[in-house]
Amino acid sequence: MNFNKVIIAGNLTDDPEKRVTDSGTSVANFSVATNRFFTDGSGERQQRTEYHDVVFFGKTAENITRYLSKGSSVLVEGRLQTRSWEGQDGKTRYNTEIVGQNIQFGPRTDGESGKGGGKPKAQKKEADEEIPVIEEDDDIDVEGIPF
Repeated sequence: MNFNKVIIAGNLTDDPEKRVTDSGTSVANFSVATNRFFTDGSGERQQRTEYHDVVFFGKTAENITRYLSKGSSVLVEGRLQTRSWEGQDGKTRYNTEIVGQNIQFGPRTDGESGKGGGKPKAQKKEADEEIPVIEEDDDIDVEGIPF
């Protein structure tokens, strides 16, 4: 049996980056920080932060770059994928990232506006606008994307 599923909840470490492939598919890359709390051997409470690279494609990627910004809270569901490439020094480099399948935007705080507040940059909507849950676009062949 094989199973590759990841679910994380955390905050964006920076604004998402949007690119478009040669075939016209939108791609959003961002990093999510998650915190883990534990008690060490001496009984002291500790916190460790992990950073996760995330990539989304298609309409979902467009909505992510439209609605989210640094500090936005998200719940991401996806799968792990490791990419490799040859660096300029000739050494093979690796990056493990979450290829997003579903995302849920976290709650807005009162008084937020613009990106990160759940409102599009180009449109001002009512503060109580509900942000939709966005699911994976089934028509995108992720394996065919060159990066």
